[in-house]
Amino acid sequence: MQYVKHLPTYMVQRYLGWKATTYTENKAWYRRLADEGQRPRAMIISCCDSRVHVTSIFGADQGEFFIHRNIANLVPPFTQDGDHHGTSAAVEYAVSALKVAHVVVLGHSNCGGIKGCHDMCAGLAPELEEKSSFVGRWMNIMRPGYDRISSLPEADRTRALEKEAVLVSLENLMSFPFVQSAVEDGSLTLHGLWNDIGDGSLHQYDTATKSFIAI
Repeated sequence: MQYVKHLPTYMVQRYLGWKATTYTENKAWYRRLADEGQRPRAMIISCCDSRVHVTSIFGADQGEFFIHRNIANLVPPFTQDGDHHGTSAAVEYAVSALKVAHVVVLGHSNCGGIKGCHDMCAGLAPELEEKSSFVGRWMNIMRPGYDRISSLPEADRTRALEKEAVLVSLENLMSFPFVQSAVEDGSLTLHGLWNDIGDGSLHQYDTATKSFIAI
């Protein structure tokens, strides 16, 4: 595997700094996590976007959240086709094995995946409609959301679609039998959030008003 290279220097230096400070100062805690395993209270499904820093937003420590990241924080609908399903596997493990009490879908502003989905659904990104596009096929999950916002003024569509991504994912979560069962027996709650990267605000979906309200 000659194509595998050593880490860039800046990453090595940052690791060594972490090992000498944060790890050394909390060595007993890390050893406890290793020995006793993880007991996260919540699963958070967020975007791969490097600007979305889940642990910083919630001030979380290691072992507190089971975090799954993918393009545009999407959950596909439940299906058993024998194919590879990374997000579905993460949901299954979090709910069925780790018994998390909460599953949080966290969307965000200025999402490139959502912009691509909008352009694809509007016929402006034919390259994403190609079967060879992994991003395009993944963003097909969002087509129901696009249909719900397509009549809005063009300037409002992308922001609305970012929030629809959260709602589509929540709807799809309930298509998983083990999620539905856990929600119905009260052992699991679902939450929808949207983060504005620029102003740091966090909005949660309110079922009473059917809108996202600032926390």
